[in-house]
Amino acid sequence: MKMQKNPLLTDFTTPFGLPPFAEIKTSHYQPAFEKAMAHHLDEIDKLVNQNESATFANTMAPFFNSGALLQNVSAVFYSQVSACGSDEMLAVQAWADPMLAAHNDSILLNEKLFSRIKTVYENQQNEKLSPEDIYLLESSFRSFLRNGAGLDWEEKRKLTAINQELASLEASFMENLLKENRGFQMVIENEEDLAGLPSGVVAAAAEEADAAGRPGKWIFTTDKPSLLPFLTYAKNRELRRQIYQAYTNRGDRDNQNDNKEILARIINLRVEKARLLGYENYADYVLESKMAGRSSDVMAFINRLWPPALKVAKKEAAALQQLIDREGTGFELAPWDWWCYAEKERLEKYNLDDNELRPYFKLENVINGVFLAAGQLFGLEFSPLSEVPRPHTEALAFQVREADGRHTGLLYLDLHPRPGKQVGAWCGSYRDARYQEGKRVSPVITVVCNFTRPGRKSPALLSLDEVATLFHEFGHALDFLLAENSYIYTNIATDFVELPSQIMEHWALEPELLREYARHYADSSAIPDALIEKIKRSSLFNQGFNNTEYLAACLLDLACHTRSESRPLDINQFEQELLRAIGLIPQILPRYRSTYFAHIAAWGYSAGYYSYIWSGVLDCDAFAAFKETGLFDRQTANSFRHNILEKNGTADPAELFRAFRGRDARIEYLLKKRGLN
Repeated sequence: MKMQKNPLLTDFTTPFGLPPFAEIKTSHYQPAFEKAMAHHLDEIDKLVNQNESATFANTMAPFFNSGALLQNVSAVFYSQVSACGSDEMLAVQAWADPMLAAHNDSILLNEKLFSRIKTVYENQQNEKLSPEDIYLLESSFRSFLRNGAGLDWEEKRKLTAINQELASLEASFMENLLKENRGFQMVIENEEDLAGLPSGVVAAAAEEADAAGRPGKWIFTTDKPSLLPFLTYAKNRELRRQIYQAYTNRGDRDNQNDNKEILARIINLRVEKARLLGYENYADYVLESKMAGRSSDVMAFINRLWPPALKVAKKEAAALQQLIDREGTGFELAPWDWWCYAEKERLEKYNLDDNELRPYFKLENVINGVFLAAGQLFGLEFSPLSEVPRPHTEALAFQVREADGRHTGLLYLDLHPRPGKQVGAWCGSYRDARYQEGKRVSPVITVVCNFTRPGRKSPALLSLDEVATLFHEFGHALDFLLAENSYIYTNIATDFVELPSQIMEHWALEPELLREYARHYADSSAIPDALIEKIKRSSLFNQGFNNTEYLAACLLDLACHTRSESRPLDINQFEQELLRAIGLIPQILPRYRSTYFAHIAAWGYSAGYYSYIWSGVLDCDAFAAFKETGLFDRQTANSFRHNILEKNGTADPAELFRAFRGRDARIEYLLKKRGLN
């Protein structure tokens, strides 16, 4: 019997060299990983066993470009498992994560390889290297040291075992979370329990019930497009409580999907890893390679923001309690009441109703808005493609070109929730940009969200938060699409990576752009100036809540990762003690509780969730440059593209920002934008 070719191991002959998604089966991934890892090790063996003395050209350049096949397989698999995950895919991930951890350790702990890299590092002054070469050489050398290259044999063995167990536990954490997300449905049978909900929300819940084989009923889930409208508009307080607690208790139900013991073990293993590598705690280990540098600096930064944020949040809570008291309902404000009464206050204070705004934010119009912004800033053009492979039947595909017609890359948009898809929003890559034999390899990028679905008779209409999310993830996409790195290997600091994404959020609600893309879905009329003014006047509304729930999660992350001893850990007790210590009011929970805090458990933001607000200082300052020169000033945009988007990961981030702004970032712009000054 003739063996069928594995499509992941062949050159893609599809348009634009896209993965042939329809041909890839789950059974292809494990053998593809095994083949790609073996090939990568062969590349490393060839590199370390050459007779020539180590130079950048014969050691670092081939090292920085090694593992291309493995990167391709990994990019397809991990993008697909997060957006189209099945039990079979999750089983592959449970196998792959520890295998890849062991594979990476076998390279990072390779003594011959490190010896050659050390030689190049110590003799770099004798070579003519580009600034990118020097930055990557130095960051690579430090990375090897940080990953155990200087340990003895027994210590390396311990480190490898820790890394493999961590990889396995992190995969289990995410598998449990996905099952928790799948596992909850609030089925409503009585129409009176829908009181207060907009017709579009009710229609979407009815369609969810039809799809689940429950016609004549309504189903709500913990997916944000279902959860948040229910919390915002439902009059039935008991049902608000039920769905809110279903969301906040994910991974904390003492069932087969419970994440408490898994996370406790992850945290303790990270303590052991940090101490083995010579660090006081895991946060110091992580932050050494970031812009922040030290956990004490991050704590000082957050502590500058926490008191004013908490002060504003307390004022907001008091105002919402007054609303409740005026209604005469006689209850104390609880976390599941916040969205509902905040919306009532927004309507009362600013005469701004989310349902008044949504008709102007049809999904297709918002997509046009992000494309229009990219066109005016960077001259990019986005052309829809229909006859190309797509990662899912719902995904949209676009070719991205420069103004002169040159191909830049390809962009997928996958924007609605479905079973098997992780919650939240993210931007990923099926192929990163790089140069190969002097020719640019164009990137293939995917933006994945979980936005409100269109109804049978109406289009998908986004909330302001969803509009900001699409602009945010599109900023990440621009960072990928416009990259000009020379090698596969780059070094991007997580507290800088959010600058390109968060700066794009500023354009979303700028009147000059709003008038172009925010058009009523029924008659294409532009959003009225009166509504734009309401949006502007309400820009600081609910900022106490937004900042406090986020900063509380940052502090929870840091508390987990500044532990200096590995000892038994009761996750819930630890979390509650931390929240009491920081004075978080009971009406607000952290944006993520520990048992579903995917950012710190498995998404690479451990001891780094602060990155969003650290980058907030950068993006607010950077956007001020556009406000000073013009919202779409091409010279400013070209400078941002050249110094930030094209070079991200190829130079020190602080130097990149200074090259764009002419100085270090200032916090005052962030404080003003968030009402914390």
